[in-house]
Formats: sequence, C-alpha cells, structure tokens
Amino acid sequence: MPITRSRKEEQVASLAERLGAAESVVLLDFKGLDAPRATELRRQVRAASAEYRVVKNRLARRAVAGTPNALLGRRFRGTTAVAYGGEDPVALARTLVTFSKTEPALAVKAAVIQGREIDSDGVKALAELPTKEALQATLLTLLQTPATQLVRALQAVPRDLLSVLAQAEEKKRSNDG
Repeated sequence: MPITRSRKEEQVASLAERLGAAESVVLLDFKGLDAPRATELRRQVRAASAEYRVVKNRLARRAVAGTPNALLGRRFRGTTAVAYGGEDPVALARTLVTFSKTEPALAVKAAVIQGREIDSDGVKALAELPTKEALQATLLTLLQTPATQLVRALQAVPRDLLSVLAQAEEKKRSNDG
C-alpha cells in the first residue's frame, strides 16, 4: 500500500527535526545486512546515545535541505541508513566502524560532524580517537603536573635540611667519641 502524501510530509518533518538537531550524522550502506544483525546494530547505536534509521533517499534529501547537514544531500543514493546523535561523535563513529569490521555488509558512506563533512576514511580516523573521558583525564594530569612538582620541591627543602642536620650531628658524635 503506497504511503500518502501527508504521511510523507510528516516523515520529512520528523526526520528534518531530528537530523537538524543532531551534532553528528553518519550515512551508511547496509545492503545485505540481515534483520538480526540490523537489530544488533540498532542496540549498539542506542548504547552510544544515538539513533539508527533506514531512510528513503528522496525524503531524506528533502529533510536535510536547509539544515547544517545539507552537505549530505548528494550522498543519499542506493541503500541508505542514517545514524545520528548529539552527545559524542567519537563514540558513534567507534560503534559503527567496529560493527562494520565484523559485518562487511555495512559500509560508511560519509558523515557530517558539527557542520563539517567527512568521508568514510575520516569517520574511521575519528573512531580511533581516545574517548572524551580519556582526553579529560589526560588534560587533568597535564594541569596537575606543575603543581605536584612544586609541592615536591617545597617538601624537599625541609627534608634535605633535616638530613644535613642529622649527618652533621652524627659526624660530631663520631669526632667526640
């Protein structure tokens, strides 16, 4: 049964709202991906705080027109699915690239991350970046290092003075004895 025009307009509006608000949008070719594996992919994408949706190319082109993700409009060809989210583009890219390594039927076409279009190799490079938490931990360590070194230097002066005084007293006792 064909979809009515009003239903198509609703789908376009819904997709435009979701894709327009997404910080990262990844287009995927899923030709040959069976239903159980697609369900597993959806579960993994949800775990990365994102969504996965199979789209009709014509409707998707209309949905991204006028949004920051309009750069992807020309990429909607063939079998197309969209994974999109706003929180962590690295986690989404890592999820998709890891899944595509075990499932050759899934291939990354392109992506728009925070308004910048990247190709499939760029998505793979993005997936290799450390997590946000790892970067924050590294930054915190770098910020703490000078303060830690200053505390150690300040503690060394009294400790070394005490050591010198103890050695001087020991030397005095050995000379007296």
